[in-house]
Amino acid sequence: MHRLLDEQKANRSVEDLERQLEKLQKINAALIQRVEKSMDQQANAYSLFQTATALEGQVRVRTEELNSALSRLERTNDELMEARDAAERANRFKTRFFTAVGHDLLQPLHAARLSVSAMAEAGDSIKQHQLADRVEHALTTIEDLLKSILDISKLEAGVITPSARVVALNELFASLALDIEPIARSKNLALSWRRSNIAVISDPLMLRRILQNLLTNAVQYTKTGGIKLSARRRGGEVRLEVWDTGPGIPIEQQATIFEEFQRGHSPDQPAIGGFGLGLSIVQRMSEALGHTVGVCSRLGHGTRFSIRAPYAGEVDDVGPPLKEAPLKARVYGVSGAKVAIVDNDNNVLDAMGSLLAGWNCEATALRSTVELGKAIKRGYVPDILLVDYHLDGRKCGLDTVARLRETANEDIPAIVITADYSAQTNEKVRAAGCEILLKPVKPAELRALMQHLLSRPGA
Repeated sequence: MHRLLDEQKANRSVEDLERQLEKLQKINAALIQRVEKSMDQQANAYSLFQTATALEGQVRVRTEELNSALSRLERTNDELMEARDAAERANRFKTRFFTAVGHDLLQPLHAARLSVSAMAEAGDSIKQHQLADRVEHALTTIEDLLKSILDISKLEAGVITPSARVVALNELFASLALDIEPIARSKNLALSWRRSNIAVISDPLMLRRILQNLLTNAVQYTKTGGIKLSARRRGGEVRLEVWDTGPGIPIEQQATIFEEFQRGHSPDQPAIGGFGLGLSIVQRMSEALGHTVGVCSRLGHGTRFSIRAPYAGEVDDVGPPLKEAPLKARVYGVSGAKVAIVDNDNNVLDAMGSLLAGWNCEATALRSTVELGKAIKRGYVPDILLVDYHLDGRKCGLDTVARLRETANEDIPAIVITADYSAQTNEKVRAAGCEILLKPVKPAELRALMQHLLSRPGA
């Protein structure tokens, strides 16, 4: 019995030991698994550490490269800014130069035109007249180019600033027709303009320059037919139109003709000279005025340029169109007139004196207000005064006119001649009760204006 009990106890002990062994094995396996997992995590952490260290090194290298690139970019930007500033300074100097020397550029041209006109009127031979016409044509070409260059320079420099006011189109159109008609007639072209009581809001000098460029361009490109100037109201705007019967402008050229150095041409027409600045000036002045430029053209039939300006109502009719008087009537109107010429340029004095002598005028050439004062003290009182706006010592020709009128106690007619195209100068001259002519003066225009002033009551 005891032996049996001992065996049973021994069996139970073995079973207990086996259960404990199995339990320890499970615990050991779990511990081993935990250790392996911990070791794997440490390995991953180390790998991540190594990766992070490598990435940090790459970031440092890229940062240094980026900083170096930024430094080079900053140096390049500084160089570009210096170059831009230098270019702007050069451009400002150029525009100031052309603006400042406008008078000096046009002064010799003014003298040359007067001399050529005097030579043509003094000569009797056909050959002499032909030579004078050729020189006159060359001078006109130079004048147009100089005016274009000066206009563009003044626009770039901001010297030309619009002075908007009410502009009566009848008076403007009549004045333009008077200037353009002789040129059109020389090409056997008809020039017509439609009368209208319409007025617009614009700068009168700039608007006149725009239409003058369009009319001159139309005459230049038209071989046969004619040119028409008109105005049509469209709601709150007025469309000023210049029509021609020229060759027309291809559609592909219409987008570029307002750019500098662009000249219209067609396959059946030879290239026309010039630098193609006229329409560029039209575009720039129109933008400065806030006007809209348009073009409509049909090949072989002609072109219509238009300018849209604000409508300002209607004004009273100013009377019949202006017409240039016949040569005999013009000469008779100024013959025997005592004319005082005040200018600081000897070439202009000589040329103007010769021209006036050909018109049978008694011309007295004076270089300054002081010389005119001395002549007045000697009892000299002219019938009309031709005075340059800019005289020596920064003197103004308007002061000369005022002194003459005060001394003579008489409202003596005066024409102020200047190369200053600004609205401010025009206003000063008009306010002083004087007429204004722009250099280089056209002799026919000067003679017509003199005749008009001398024929006024009290003149």
